[in-house]
Amino acid sequence: MLGVFGIILSLGLLMYLAYRGWSVIILAPILALLAAAFAIFDGGSVHLLATYTEGFMVNLANYVKNYFPVFLLGALFGKVMDDSGAAKAIAVFVSSKIGKGKEIWAVVLSCAIITYGGVSLFVAAFAIYPIGAALFKEADIPKRLLPPAIALGAFTFTMTAIPGTPQIQNAIPMKYFGTDAFAAPILGIVAAIIMLFGGMFWLSTRLAKARNAGEGYGNHGDSHLHGTDTSNLPSFTTAILPILVVLIGNFILSKRVFPNIDAKYLETDYNTTLAAVLGNWSLIVSLILGVLLAIILNYKRFDNVLQCLREGVQGSFLAIMNTASEVGYGNVIKTLAAFGIVAAGMTSISSNPLVGEAISSSVLAGITGSASGGLSIALETFGETFLARASEFGIDPQVLHRVASVACGGLDTLPHNGAVITLLGITGMTHKQCYLNIGMCTVVIPLIACIAIIILGSFGVV
Repeated sequence: MLGVFGIILSLGLLMYLAYRGWSVIILAPILALLAAAFAIFDGGSVHLLATYTEGFMVNLANYVKNYFPVFLLGALFGKVMDDSGAAKAIAVFVSSKIGKGKEIWAVVLSCAIITYGGVSLFVAAFAIYPIGAALFKEADIPKRLLPPAIALGAFTFTMTAIPGTPQIQNAIPMKYFGTDAFAAPILGIVAAIIMLFGGMFWLSTRLAKARNAGEGYGNHGDSHLHGTDTSNLPSFTTAILPILVVLIGNFILSKRVFPNIDAKYLETDYNTTLAAVLGNWSLIVSLILGVLLAIILNYKRFDNVLQCLREGVQGSFLAIMNTASEVGYGNVIKTLAAFGIVAAGMTSISSNPLVGEAISSSVLAGITGSASGGLSIALETFGETFLARASEFGIDPQVLHRVASVACGGLDTLPHNGAVITLLGITGMTHKQCYLNIGMCTVVIPLIACIAIIILGSFGVV
């Protein structure tokens, strides 16, 4: 039992120290070895250096191998859309069309459009915040509702639920279930509707309560923000075209082009199958096309295209190494004998594989503070088990894909989550001011959406 205590202690330190601002890249290997050291109390042997080099680092490297192209191209696409002004142009257009009295809708939908198109949630937060702050200030809406609005649009339904989203949380399950980014479209749309309208209902009731109490925007020392300079922004059509290319290209490649190629060489030469790589290939090619088109359409708006690309590349390194370190950590933990007790608890709660999958994905995402990290650990550990059980129950692998993706987007945004901390830093707000509303929009309501699609998926809805 001391081995279980070691795992709990390690996880607790990971959550606390990450929340305090420590780098996960430093923490993950140290705390993985701490948990491994407790194996000696359960009669096991401890080989710390081997655990690090042959366990932690091997799994970290495998994650980088599988997902670096998606992280790299996603970071490049987000940086190009940001530096060209395309992301801001979309936000300005949406805000102007929605009109007064719907400022929260304007922020949420602006974030949703650009993140569904492949722009990272961090870029979305940076791009939308100045516009959102100006809208909220003019409408005298409490600023504490702005971070939850951004989080609702960027961290929820466009990240995990809407079919075709190029975000990494929707890409990871493809490898394990042989699916593509458009898996289980009905379930995805149902989950997205619950998240969007559930979150908007919550924020609307909070705004009404604040109005009744006489609360306005407040004094936040951000008088320097005046929306954004629109003099050199591209038109909405120019701004949206790269996003459409990513989405439509991904659909055509995954549904029409790659399924019809002769890929027998993959089995003989690379020991894999077309189903295992089709989703990633489609996403990689469509993101390349999106990046190229965004540069071509907005070339004169860049101060320095090469500098933009360099910064995008550098940004991708930190993003993937944070997640890969968490994956390396999780894979060390799963090799420990004590983890068998924890795993049995998560997977035996219900015989329904969708329930076990949702619990493991969500809990591990909460522990690591990362949706993609928790999802990768859960599927690497239990993916084959869930797939075998789903086959016994007659559940389509597409349902497994969508439930796993939606589930990881629940507990991931607990207070220690890096995206939450970054968002609050960008907006100049605190956990005390905003986290209750952020948590309702990004934790509670997504969990409700996950429960809904588990029920529907169990009855054969895809």
